[in-house]
Amino acid sequence: MSAVVDDELWSAIGDPTRRTMIDLLLSDGPGTATSLSRRLPVTRQAVSKHLAVLDRVGLIHAEPAGRERHYQVDETQLARAVAQLSAVGSTWDARLRRIKRIAETIERTRTNDKGD
Repeated sequence: MSAVVDDELWSAIGDPTRRTMIDLLLSDGPGTATSLSRRLPVTRQAVSKHLAVLDRVGLIHAEPAGRERHYQVDETQLARAVAQLSAVGSTWDARLRRIKRIAETIERTRTNDKGD
């Protein structure tokens, strides 16, 4: 594959709870583990663990605010993830077009062989 993919980044994004957290942070702005846990079907402790994964791959960053930390999406890293996804999609589109051409060639060959 020609597209360079950050497996750790995509492993982090692969989790549905973490994707929901990113969506919430994008739509509502910065949030805390407590505020996010109110909107998710997981405990605050689970939210904190998911936030740590997202922070480790750079998709979010935290700003201390008293006893809490306010998390927000790192738009540069998110744009990098989107670019990777687009590149992977383009690569697979090209592969599928090639498979289609091969299948059509095989079908034409079989049809011509039956006509002989």
